[in-house]
Amino acid sequence: MLKIKSLLSKSNSGRRLLLSLFAVLLLSHTETNAAVFRLVTPDAKVSIVYAREEGKLDSIAAHLLAKDIERVSGYLPRVSSNIAAAQGNVILIGTAQSQLIKSFNKDLAKSLSNKWECFAYKLISKPGSRINNILLIAGSDLRGTAYGVFGISEKIGVSPWYWWADANPVKQPNLSVDIKDHVSKEPSVKFRGIFLNDEDWGLQPWAAKTFESQGVKDIGPKTYAQIFELLLRLKANLIWPAMHESTKAFYHYPQNKQIAADYEIVVSSSHAEPMLRNNVDEWDTKTLGAFNYKTNKTKVLRYWEDRIKESKGNNVIYTMGMRGVHDSGMEGVKSVQETVPLLEQIFADQRGLLAKHINPDIEKVPQTFSIYKEVLDVYEAGLKVPEDISLNWPDDNYGYIQRLGTPEERKRKGGSGVYYHASYWGRPHDYLWLSSTNPALIREEMTKAYTMDAKKIWVLNVGDIKPLEYNIQLFLDMAYNIDPFLSAEYTAKHSEKWTSDIFGEANAKEIGRILSRYYDLAFERRPEFMGWSRTEPTTPVGYTQYSHHRYGDEAEKRVGEYEELERRVDLLKPKISSAMEDAFYQLVEYPVKGASNMNKKFLYRDKAYLYSLQGRASAKNYLDLSAKSYYEVVKATDYYNNSMANGKWKWMMSMRPRELPVYQLPKFNTTRSGSSSVFVARVEGFKDSTTASVPDLQKLPDFNRYVKKRYFVDLYLTADSALSYQVSPSADWIRVSRSNGLLSSKNAFSEERVWVDIDWNEAPEQLLKGFVNIQLPGKEYKIEVSADNRRVKELEGFNGFVESDGHIAMNASNYSRTKESPGRRWSTLSTTATGRKWVEALPLSAKAEEQEGQILKNPFLEYDFYSFNPGSATFYFHTLPTHPLNNEYQMRYAVRIDDGTVKILNFKTAGRSEEWKENVLRNNAIRSLVIPTLSSGKHKLSIYMIDPGVILDRIFISLDGRKNPYGPLEETYIGNKTR
Repeated sequence: MLKIKSLLSKSNSGRRLLLSLFAVLLLSHTETNAAVFRLVTPDAKVSIVYAREEGKLDSIAAHLLAKDIERVSGYLPRVSSNIAAAQGNVILIGTAQSQLIKSFNKDLAKSLSNKWECFAYKLISKPGSRINNILLIAGSDLRGTAYGVFGISEKIGVSPWYWWADANPVKQPNLSVDIKDHVSKEPSVKFRGIFLNDEDWGLQPWAAKTFESQGVKDIGPKTYAQIFELLLRLKANLIWPAMHESTKAFYHYPQNKQIAADYEIVVSSSHAEPMLRNNVDEWDTKTLGAFNYKTNKTKVLRYWEDRIKESKGNNVIYTMGMRGVHDSGMEGVKSVQETVPLLEQIFADQRGLLAKHINPDIEKVPQTFSIYKEVLDVYEAGLKVPEDISLNWPDDNYGYIQRLGTPEERKRKGGSGVYYHASYWGRPHDYLWLSSTNPALIREEMTKAYTMDAKKIWVLNVGDIKPLEYNIQLFLDMAYNIDPFLSAEYTAKHSEKWTSDIFGEANAKEIGRILSRYYDLAFERRPEFMGWSRTEPTTPVGYTQYSHHRYGDEAEKRVGEYEELERRVDLLKPKISSAMEDAFYQLVEYPVKGASNMNKKFLYRDKAYLYSLQGRASAKNYLDLSAKSYYEVVKATDYYNNSMANGKWKWMMSMRPRELPVYQLPKFNTTRSGSSSVFVARVEGFKDSTTASVPDLQKLPDFNRYVKKRYFVDLYLTADSALSYQVSPSADWIRVSRSNGLLSSKNAFSEERVWVDIDWNEAPEQLLKGFVNIQLPGKEYKIEVSADNRRVKELEGFNGFVESDGHIAMNASNYSRTKESPGRRWSTLSTTATGRKWVEALPLSAKAEEQEGQILKNPFLEYDFYSFNPGSATFYFHTLPTHPLNNEYQMRYAVRIDDGTVKILNFKTAGRSEEWKENVLRNNAIRSLVIPTLSSGKHKLSIYMIDPGVILDRIFISLDGRKNPYGPLEETYIGNKTR
């Protein structure tokens, strides 16, 4: 049985316990141990009584709780508003001010007075002759009551996702809960919700053709009722309704407004929809003219005024300002300077309408202003926004918040919030298919926002809701209670808790690890970005930047990572109960296998193209594998829509939103280049990966004893044939993965990868030279092997990074030393259960110290490294492409090699520049430093803090002129790691 923590104290008006991050008004009685409250047992059947005199939400919550109890136990409790008829064990539901609650406990009204969305649990034993026990659920307001009710639902095993993800609870014919008297604290963020957006390929067709096919054939009241229930179960309170051309405006269907009122959901609108107006559907240029405030002010004002009058009495937040009809700049203005005074006049006129129709005290009318896209430039140009309007800071559409408040802006009466994306349509490329925003990034950015006082409104762009279930849960959990998330380590714990709540403890850890690795791989490159194509304008797919011939074959390693995830999913699937098969498919199997096959589609396509240039007979096989991966996504999506949950989600999942090139079947001519030899041996790192001609004598990359690597030799046919081969090392210290084999153009066995490594225990401690001879009738290849097994005195006891195959690879979190300064530090951030750690410059309130004399006194990280060969070195520094905290900062850090010159690097980008586009597509901002002459031996890399909020990811040092690889490589670290 599940328990909840209690925060209790003896009643005394002067005795309150203040926690450092909480402000909890404690219940007025003595804390007791948890008591068992029986819901359904052979001799007890609970009933539910709700406060009749309040809004409809008490009744809605009461009946939903009854259904939840039935889902678990099979018994449907009686629900009524008549306490006189109640008997046995009873759940009472109402606000603390209701007569029902006050008749049993008057003190709760004081405890919850003036609180926002709080709830209390209180157990009362034998209050009368007919009632044995009461579980009292009281709220400071109607939503607070509902949160308390759905808290009980979760305790009996009903997930908020029971309907939206078919997360069926475990059956328990005997059902009880362990409960302590408890009062919740106020939510961390006041308004918390979602934006339904880009719904054209999922939510809208599903609603129109499946869920509301007998009704409005659109996203209408039936759909919104399910969405509002989900929001309340997730302790959210705000909706930005769907607003694309495929969907009628929220106010088009009168029932929508009523459903929102019944569920006590606050209705607002997006950055492009001032005054609750869906311009795309509601502004008719033919009858109303241009949406231009300079030339058509009267009609625009009347358009807004009509909606203001219609929304009077509803729980709403008005979006202020004006942009274009859709997601575009304001019409009729030619410059930022011209926009500023016009927008300020619009504020005044809109507020005049609100004062006239809603409340003469304009500061009591909830208003927000979204500083999105081009509006940020207008704001930075000196736009004056009335103090009581809440500023809504956006991310850059790819998860990186563009700007937060300065110390002065944070004093604003209206406060501020964040509009954040977990789904997006637009340049440089959409990501509308799968959930691919890394939870660690969401945690980092949103805790940053909270720390910078952006805590009035949080809105998450969720696309179609599905398949963003976990991102939604994470975001709204943070908004409701930020405290555990202030520790980066909680990211992995939260994921595991979520999977445990849905799938049970037995499989939670493995599912959590699978999803963690899935998000890590997507962070390196989202599945939707694997075509290396663009949108706005749309470009054809290109070839990926993953290497197939260096670094152990980057592309093949990525394929292997995904195939391992698929294998783990397949091993786990038989352990999932039949009741949870649909949930497992949509939350785990479909995204993992979908992402895997999208990656394989392009990486195999790349191999097909590259291998056709090399003349390999296997090129056609890889094109077939690419096509197979495409059709696997087709098959999986068909199952999702037509078979999963008996077709409940038909039309919800599209594998090709907007029909972009990335989603199509790759096609190209695999005509092979000619080769003078039927049999070819090609070493890893061969200088020209696109030529069909290779010499008989080749050389593998150098081996060394300190970073024990292996390298490959590819053996392949270039024509229809069948040939046997022999692989013979020239010395016992050279090891090969196979000594002989048969290549045949039949049955896709026309190539073989032979791995070569060194038996360091057998190898003499000296500089070694040897060969691997590859022989077949009439042909021989000689592969040179060079291995350095000499002991280097300087590396005895060395803990640090060493050169290997012409490079050094470092994770930023594996520094050798760090130094803090008063109030400033580099701090390590855990990412996910399987991911690298990041290092962030903190605190966010730190002053940027950029003066040359001060930089060397700033906090720093030091990395010890060793190069075997002298020469030029290029250092590549990878950071997350975050933006300056506000206009008082840049994105600077300083680097220094040994005792050399300090170099300041700045990765701040401007607008939607080409560099910004590259950054968000790869989730990395890269800066480089060239050292023309780096001696062999020990060195020290120092990275100094300048601006807070800089997040270091990894460092790559090229010592042989090769470019920075696309993805992270295995660290070239030796010795003991201290962290």
